[in-house]
Amino acid sequence: MRLLPTFRLVTILFLLSSFASAQRAVFIVRHAEKASEANDLSVPLSAAGSERARRLAALLRDAGISAVYSTDTVRTRETAAPLSKILRLETRVYSANGPDGKVDLAPLARRLASENAGDVVLVVGHSNTIAPLLSALGAKEPVEIAAEDYDNLFLLIPRPSGPSLLLRMHF
Repeated sequence: MRLLPTFRLVTILFLLSSFASAQRAVFIVRHAEKASEANDLSVPLSAAGSERARRLAALLRDAGISAVYSTDTVRTRETAAPLSKILRLETRVYSANGPDGKVDLAPLARRLASENAGDVVLVVGHSNTIAPLLSALGAKEPVEIAAEDYDNLFLLIPRPSGPSLLLRMHF
């Protein structure tokens, strides 16, 4: 039963090691299940969401992650917390909105390129921020996240020439 997640992790680590050392990789997830349907900043994870956050940490603990990013909502910070704790990393907060209040992930993409070149990072976001972030990072594939989807795990590996490599997994 634990074989499949272990196989996935080994495959991911192989893909990461097959690229040049200057290459960085970005894992992107939506926050886990929330305790209510409200979109307030203070909405925490449900019990199922807390369990999913622990599974995410177990899955990514050996992936070489050196930075964890989260929006400043309770549910995203709680999703990132188990992995941040295991790796002894401070979760870095980012804004998913531009000065006009609209979703704008280009500043985060630039931040990752400047502060985390050569690193493997985890970014925890929301259903409406994942596709724009993937696009800002160079992914060409369109991505949609349904309101009830909490199990997507994206791995984006920028390539020196050509489009970024994008893998979509479920956990």
